[in-house]
Amino acid sequence: MATVILVRHGRTTANASGMLAGRMPGVKLDATGQKQAARAGERMKDLPVQAIVSSPLERCRQTAKAIMRAQAPPLTLVTEKGITECDYGEWQGRQLRDLAKEKLWSTVQSQPSAAEFPGGESLAAMQARAVAAVRRHDASVEAAHGAGAVWVAVSHGDIIKSVLADALGMHLDLFQRITIDPASISIVRYTGSRPYVLATNTHAGDLAWLAQKPARKPRAGKRAAATAEADAVVGGGAGPTS
Repeated sequence: MATVILVRHGRTTANASGMLAGRMPGVKLDATGQKQAARAGERMKDLPVQAIVSSPLERCRQTAKAIMRAQAPPLTLVTEKGITECDYGEWQGRQLRDLAKEKLWSTVQSQPSAAEFPGGESLAAMQARAVAAVRRHDASVEAAHGAGAVWVAVSHGDIIKSVLADALGMHLDLFQRITIDPASISIVRYTGSRPYVLATNTHAGDLAWLAQKPARKPRAGKRAAATAEADAVVGGGAGPTS
């Protein structure tokens, strides 16, 4: 079972000005965002990351490169259109304070599964392609590097929220309950039985503990080893050793 570290890009000039950047070119990390990206990389410096996949947009590639600089040996950056920003269509480039006055805004907030941006994509379509891309790369990393391999996906707020909602078994209509800040780190471990959400929206703390092999779980009777290893531990278990 591989583990994906989901990283939102650091703060951008658009974030700071309250603009919905969407897929606009030339949106880069500001000074704060650059520091945030470097801090995310520092958190992973003692973790053997096997692959790093990024949205093609510049702010994500900047963040991914900051993470890569903290890794040894250096990794090759892979870009993935499946985890690029939502296509906000006619909303792209507009101020959030103005978008909040639109009739669609309330649908985005209360029933996102029914929201489709004019001239863009629906949030349901966004989630479907993002989850498919993350799961595809996760399976590829596990096949190449074995169970316990860790990889990084650098993406956007709504994309990561939708992936976490899927991993948590939440309906998309509830995904606005999840907060994903710039350069925050969330962690999902996929298994044959279910995904496990190990962390959401974290900003600090060394992640070297992810390199530890999960403690073996007690088996019931003659259950298959693979099934037992993927089971949830009743009571919560002992957790990492450090």
